[in-house]
Amino acid sequence: MAKDDKSSGEVASAEAGRDFIRDIVKADLDAGRVEQVVTRFPPEPNGYLHIGHAKSICLNFGIAEEFGGQCHLRFDDTNPTKEEQEYIDAIEADVRWLGFDWGQHLYHASDYFERLYNWAEDLIRSGKAYVDDQSQDEIRHNRGTLTEPGKNSPFRERSVEENLDLFRRMRAGEFPNGARVLRAKIDMASGNINLRDPVLYRILDAEHPRTGTTWKIYPSYDFAHGQSDAIEGITHSICTLEFEDHRPLYDWCLENLNVPSRPHQYEFARLNLTYTVLSKRVLTRLVQDGHVTGWDDPRMPTLAGLRRRGVPPAALRDFVKRIGVAKANSTVDAGMFEFSVREALNKTSLRRMAVLRPLKVIIENYPEGEGEELEAINHPDDAAAGLRKIKFTRELFIEQEDFMEHPEKKFFRMSPGREVRLRYAYFITCKEVKKNAAGEVIELRCSYDPATKGGNAPDGRKVKATIHWVSAAHSLPAEVRIYNPLFSKPDPSGGEGFANDLNPNSLEVLSGARLEPALAEAQVGVPVQFERQGYFCRDRESTPERPVFIRTIGLRDTFAKDVAKEKAKG
Repeated sequence: MAKDDKSSGEVASAEAGRDFIRDIVKADLDAGRVEQVVTRFPPEPNGYLHIGHAKSICLNFGIAEEFGGQCHLRFDDTNPTKEEQEYIDAIEADVRWLGFDWGQHLYHASDYFERLYNWAEDLIRSGKAYVDDQSQDEIRHNRGTLTEPGKNSPFRERSVEENLDLFRRMRAGEFPNGARVLRAKIDMASGNINLRDPVLYRILDAEHPRTGTTWKIYPSYDFAHGQSDAIEGITHSICTLEFEDHRPLYDWCLENLNVPSRPHQYEFARLNLTYTVLSKRVLTRLVQDGHVTGWDDPRMPTLAGLRRRGVPPAALRDFVKRIGVAKANSTVDAGMFEFSVREALNKTSLRRMAVLRPLKVIIENYPEGEGEELEAINHPDDAAAGLRKIKFTRELFIEQEDFMEHPEKKFFRMSPGREVRLRYAYFITCKEVKKNAAGEVIELRCSYDPATKGGNAPDGRKVKATIHWVSAAHSLPAEVRIYNPLFSKPDPSGGEGFANDLNPNSLEVLSGARLEPALAEAQVGVPVQFERQGYFCRDRESTPERPVFIRTIGLRDTFAKDVAKEKAKG
C-alpha cells in the first residue's frame, strides 16, 4: 500500500475525495453484499506501464487500502508471442515504485490455464461453444457490422463429440497456428458485436515465459479475465471504459460456468493527456523504430521514463487524486500533471547553482589567484537543510541569456554599465564586452563592490536583477539534457501517423554546462533545483569524470507558449 498514505483498514476521509466507484464499494459494504473488498490490477506483460496505468494502479490499490481490503497484482499472460520477462520485472518494479505492495497476492492468468481449459470443455458439453475452421479474415468478415447482423459459421452446428475431439487435438498441437479456434455460441445477430460468437481459444505454438511449451492453445483475454477474477474472489473488477461493451460477455461467461464466485465489472474513464500518446502499440513503435532510446527514455510517458527523469511517485499519486475518477472520457491538460510534479519537487529538492550555457566573466578588481568561500542556503523553506559553502573567484561563468549588449526595455539583467547582484555574493557591473571574429560575445570584463558581500549594499541602493553563477576554476564540466514533450501537438495522432506529430526539439544536449562542486555528490535519480533553471537529476549514464544531468521539469510551463511563438513566426 502507499507508504505515506493511511494504514490498511482506514476508510478515506471526506478530505480525500470520493468518486462513483468508491461510492459503489461503500454501498456494497454497508448493505452486506460484500464482506471484504478484493480488487486487482491486471496488466498484460507486453510492454512497460505508462502514466495511464498509474491511474488504475492508484485506484485499485487505493480502494483496497481505504476499505480494509486487498489488491492483487495479476499478470494477464495469455499471449506469449508478445510477452517477455523484462516486462514482468519492469511492471513489478513500477508498482512498488509508486508506493504499493501486493503482499502475497501475486498471480498470473497462466496459473489458471488448466481450470480455464476444463471450463471451455464444459461449454462444449453444454452446447455453448464450438470449434470453427474459418480463417481469421473469414471470421472477421462474417461477424457483420454495427448495422448488419453476422452470419453463422458453417461449423457452428458440429456435434459435442466432434467439438471435444477437435478441441483436445488443438491442445495436443496437431494443427498449425490459425487453423482452428474455439468460439462461444451466443448470438450472431446481437447488437453487441462482442457477443457474436467470440473467440475463446486460439492455436498459438509459442513458448510461454512461465509454462514453457506445455500449451499449444491459449485463452483470449475475454475468456480468461472474468474467470480469473472469479477464482481469486475479486469483488470489484475495475476496468477502463473501452471494456464497457465487453461486460455482457464477461457476465455471460460467469453465468454459464460453475465458477467459485461472482465478481462484477465497473468501468471508469481512462487517462488522456495533452501532448502525450498512451497507446501501447505506438509506444512500442517509438522504441522499435528508434525515435527514443528505450522504454525508460525520459521523454516517454512510461513510469520507467518518469522515474528516470526524476519525477517523484508522490507527484503521480497527487496527480491521480486531483484528476479524480469519472465515467466520461476527457483529456487532461499536461500542465496539471506538471503542477503536481513542481509541487512535490519544490518541497524536497535541494538548491544548487548551474550554468547551462556559460559566458565568462572576469572581475578585474578582484585579486588574481585568490578566492573566498561564501555561504548558500540548501532550501529556502527548510532551515534544517542547512547551508553549504560555494567558492567565489576572479573568473566566473554566468548564463549567456543573462547578458544583453543592447538591452530591450524589459530586460533587467546584465548589460554594459548596469549593476546586478550575483546570488549570495556581490554587486558587479559590466565594464567591457569582448567578442570573437564572428561578433559573438565571449567574455565580460566587470568590477565588483567589496562592500556588498552577501548581496546587500550598506548604502541601501537596489538592483533589479539577481543572477546565478559558478566559479570558473572550481565548477564541474557536465552534460545537461533538456527534455521537452515528445509530441508538438496537444492532440497527437495515436495511429499510424504518430511520427508526423513528433517534436523535433524534444531533446537538447548541452555539452558545455558548468555545475557548482556540491553537485558531484548528487545521487542518480534524486532531483535538485538548479536555481532559476528548473529541476534536474543526475542520470544513470553519468561517470565520475563526466556527470550527466537531465531536466525533470522547468520552473514554469513555457512549452505551449514557445510552440505558439514558432507557429506565429511560420
